[in-house]
Amino acid sequence: MTATRPFARSRFLRFAFVGACGFIVNEAALWLALRILHLGPYLGGLFSFMVAVTFTWWGNHTFTFRERAAREASGIFAEWVKFVAANGLGFAVNYAIYASLIGFAPYPANSPFLALACGTVAGLAFNFAASSRFVFRDARSIQPR
Repeated sequence: MTATRPFARSRFLRFAFVGACGFIVNEAALWLALRILHLGPYLGGLFSFMVAVTFTWWGNHTFTFRERAAREASGIFAEWVKFVAANGLGFAVNYAIYASLIGFAPYPANSPFLALACGTVAGLAFNFAASSRFVFRDARSIQPR
């Protein structure tokens, strides 16, 4: 058994890997938005989210859920829209956990770094579940009869 076999077999690990790469893309896009495009922090954050969510959709479309991914252009666009919506909700879950821990939890759970980690894990779990069940459903379950 090679070291990469669990990674290759685990859809969740592939999803997490794509998400980690998406985090790097998000940071790079935010830097570009702030330093080169001069968009400001709010518009820059929206820009970087759209770049990162498109990157992670592509990664999950081609790598994590390739056997379930849409094939036609109209289906691909609909899949992307669903992925953006699902990840927007995942961000809300992430931020709600983060803000709740910061605002209401006792030490050490109110540490911004621990709260960020908890929010990230919750968002990851939500996004994986939403992507598996809503965005990249098994193609056989949605075929017309």
